[in-house]
Amino acid sequence: MAIFRPRQIRDMSAEDRTKKIEELKLELFKENGKIDVGGVSDNPGRISEIKRTIARILTIQKEM
Repeated sequence: MAIFRPRQIRDMSAEDRTKKIEELKLELFKENGKIDVGGVSDNPGRISEIKRTIARILTIQKEM
């Protein structure tokens, strides 16, 4: 999944942003689950990227 830029997020509808947040939270849950079980994440930087994207979407939602 690609990083979303603020312009891309603003162009989404409110419903699309909500769906994207749900998808990202599920993906974050899965990545953290791998680590909790004792495994190793395929891409450790992905977790912080997901968190940043969720925060970015939530911030833009609050602006609108």
